[in-house]
Amino acid sequence: MVPSEIRALFAVASRPEVVSLAGGMPYVSALPLDALGDMIGELVARNGAEVLQYASAQGDPLLRERICEVMSLEGIQASADDVVVTVGAQQALDLITRIFVDPGDVVLAEAPSYVGALGTFASYQADVVHVPLDEGGLIPSALRETLERLRREGRRVKFLYTVPMFQNPAGVTLTAARRAQVLEICAEYDVLILEDNPYGLLGFDGEPMRALRADDAERVIYLGSFSKTIASGLRVGWCLAPHAVRAKLVLAAESAVLCHPSFSQFAVREYLSTQPWQEQIKDFRELYRERRDAMLEALDAMMPEGCTWTRPAGGFFVWLTLPEGLDAKAMAPRAIADRVAYVPGTGFYADGGGHRHMRLSYCYPEPHRIREGVRRLAAVIEQEIRLRDTFGGGVGVGVGGVGATSPAGVDTPGPGLV
Repeated sequence: MVPSEIRALFAVASRPEVVSLAGGMPYVSALPLDALGDMIGELVARNGAEVLQYASAQGDPLLRERICEVMSLEGIQASADDVVVTVGAQQALDLITRIFVDPGDVVLAEAPSYVGALGTFASYQADVVHVPLDEGGLIPSALRETLERLRREGRRVKFLYTVPMFQNPAGVTLTAARRAQVLEICAEYDVLILEDNPYGLLGFDGEPMRALRADDAERVIYLGSFSKTIASGLRVGWCLAPHAVRAKLVLAAESAVLCHPSFSQFAVREYLSTQPWQEQIKDFRELYRERRDAMLEALDAMMPEGCTWTRPAGGFFVWLTLPEGLDAKAMAPRAIADRVAYVPGTGFYADGGGHRHMRLSYCYPEPHRIREGVRRLAAVIEQEIRLRDTFGGGVGVGVGGVGATSPAGVDTPGPGLV
């Protein structure tokens, strides 16, 4: 196991004088906290003996039905029998990896990829092989080339891990055309897909896209979470899997925790049953849209020449690429000294790549704090550019990822909490 670079940042990034563009924490203060407090009080008073008791390892049956209603917004038609409730989607990641992966097995993951997933794969001694993405998400031609190479080498690929909507950390979304291609390629090479989708309902324009699981119920294992659409502190997620996999998931969950917290499950079930949760999601979307706009406007106005960044249509994150010769990880202590925090890109690669990249999160700070944070960050980058021009550079030059392309124009694959 290796420590998370994001976790290491939290001790200093949480200081009030530091503008943190690091953690992907939902803005739970936007919830109707008084109404939720009344709801939970009534729930305990009315059903406390059940709410505070042990529960099934698969999860509360009525909550699983509500989860199927939530997934239907992304085109998924599913049975509650095939849903397993977990302690956040992170536990689902761990259970799936425990079931499928033996030491040395290959797991495919986007480059860059979610740090929590990379940590889980490493803990089970998987060999993570990255597949590049660009502004349209995972690149199908690169996926095919990678699978063909691994087949020639006789290596066993257990699954492809992907965050197709408003990806963490890059903020990009897999296009509809590419979704069909990814499904076709994985079917051709007989590879499972692990679709992690905590941000799917948090798009800023139009209706939610169809999930990959909506178009392939047998090959796609779907992970969902209420951490971004309700509250992260409840730690309620789920896994929707083919029936045979679901049975193994329940056994793995029983061995890990015996059963999941009943209180959190009943609280989420009550919220979905009695509160206007879809209206609340709309409120979150508008709040995050305003903050996304503040970040992009500030980046457009203040970032020095040579910096590039993604323009997310939803979710929490912008992925920024520094000019050649700059190293985001080496620069991080100097940024903290100037009272701004970000996450260096190296945490999102399994092979040490990502030196020229950083993840910026706009979900938590107020818009005026976002603008001030970008101002401070731009000043740090400008100083780094002057140092590079004075003393020379080279660290991190040519490292792959969104915004850094190979001579052929295709992102170079490289291989982290929220």
